[in-house]
Amino acid sequence: MNIALHDLTSLKRVPGGPRSSFHTRIGGTSGFQPLAVIATVLCVVLFGLPQILAVERPNILLIVSEDNGPEIGCYGEPFVKTPVLDQLAAEGVRFHNAYVPQAGCSQSRAALLTGLYPHQNGQIGLATWKFRMYHQEPPNLVRSLKQSGYRTGIIGKLHVNPEAAFPFDVHEIPKANFNRRKLGDYAKRAEEFISASDRSFFLSVNYPDAHRPFIRQARGLPKYPLSGADVKPLAYFGLDTPQLRQDTADYYNCMSRLDSLIGDLLDVLQRSGKADNTIVVYMGDHGADLLRGKRTSYEGGVRVPLMIRWPDNAASDLVRQELVSTLDLMPTLLEVAGTQPVTGLPGRSLLPLLQAPSPDNAVPAWRRYLFTEYHLHSAHNFFPQRTVRDERYKLIQNLMPGQTNPGYGFTLMRFFSGLPDAIESAPKYIRSSYHRMQTPPEYELYDLHSDPYEFHDLATDTDHLDMLAELQKELAAWRRQTNDPLLDPGNLLKLKVEIDACMTEGAADKSRLTLSYPEYFFAP
Repeated sequence: MNIALHDLTSLKRVPGGPRSSFHTRIGGTSGFQPLAVIATVLCVVLFGLPQILAVERPNILLIVSEDNGPEIGCYGEPFVKTPVLDQLAAEGVRFHNAYVPQAGCSQSRAALLTGLYPHQNGQIGLATWKFRMYHQEPPNLVRSLKQSGYRTGIIGKLHVNPEAAFPFDVHEIPKANFNRRKLGDYAKRAEEFISASDRSFFLSVNYPDAHRPFIRQARGLPKYPLSGADVKPLAYFGLDTPQLRQDTADYYNCMSRLDSLIGDLLDVLQRSGKADNTIVVYMGDHGADLLRGKRTSYEGGVRVPLMIRWPDNAASDLVRQELVSTLDLMPTLLEVAGTQPVTGLPGRSLLPLLQAPSPDNAVPAWRRYLFTEYHLHSAHNFFPQRTVRDERYKLIQNLMPGQTNPGYGFTLMRFFSGLPDAIESAPKYIRSSYHRMQTPPEYELYDLHSDPYEFHDLATDTDHLDMLAELQKELAAWRRQTNDPLLDPGNLLKLKVEIDACMTEGAADKSRLTLSYPEYFFAP
């Protein structure tokens, strides 16, 4: 809702309506009050338009969890208990097919805050491994909301380089907190921020769960932790061992603890009296740090939970099947706030999807194709990929085909003892999927309807050649449209040389890593 100065005279509350519900009348003189107009003009002159608008605009609470996919009760996960998130979904809109642009912490968060793919903003790897955005000046969600009059705060880690690009007014608990200390402080700091002023706020609360280590119980949460005997491994593993069951159980324990902490946060919001005028967004930053999840382009890595609750403005208990991206959140929240939109972003506002289709609200035309990418996480696992999916099929393009994917050994040897034996004793199609992950071909094609866990590669299947060609065409077009620097093989080679230079006896040494890709990726 972009409200011009001449529209301020006609902005008024709906009688008896909630704080977030307004009726805008443009033109006409019904209810015209000269003194109110004079007062408004004086306020604009003295304080600026953003300060006036910030008083009544919706608050924004963005909740981000770490290293978890949609392993939540309302998404159909049978073993985990997440009553708070289930209730949040029931009170709002749940997106069944939501994706992050890349399955990595810094990469996902920078994309969320800039509205750009990692290859567009430069945060292609972890900030803690010296990867960084190309520039800190371009518009981003925090700067745009702050300039329009919002108070801005973040609780928990930011994990983007440089942090100065995001000028939050308040930053509490800036560390990752993977040891889960003082978990009650997240809600306490949120309460302090929310109650500090009546100005509209944007607050991002970033929790450490469910990042490794999978801590079974912290702060007495969950009250009744699961054990390996209570669960089965996640289906997209394709494997079942006692260790995988225990890891899955403790991952679920992290999710249950996260659910309780989000409950504390939502209680704070309710007690503040501001819940009715607050849009609440919950998302995971990428999939679980288990098998075929984080640090991959498989569904277990890039598909995430996404829910939006906005009282009186969004439907309740609505499930959307459209292909959506966390890149859509920046244009969505800027529109919610009534701020100036940022042009040229690849995402689009989700607001048309927040209402159920009806004769008066037709299903909007939405994207047919959704894209994700991968570069690396730390220097241990450089293996660039690009992906596209439509409603049914998904194509992965490996930019270093036929070479060993270092991410395969990094994951298997780091966390899972005896897993190679379990893989070799698995059914042939499971073995083949892990062998393919270890040494990928140039293209992988999956039918997500019949094969949701991506075990059966159809790229060489003659019945699917037309679909392969269609998705190849769309992926190539997207790479050109978004100015993908790895379209130039020289850029890929230079980056690989820089990364390989920090390897010592097969191990990455951060102190030896020197990166200059922001200078040469787009050099003439």
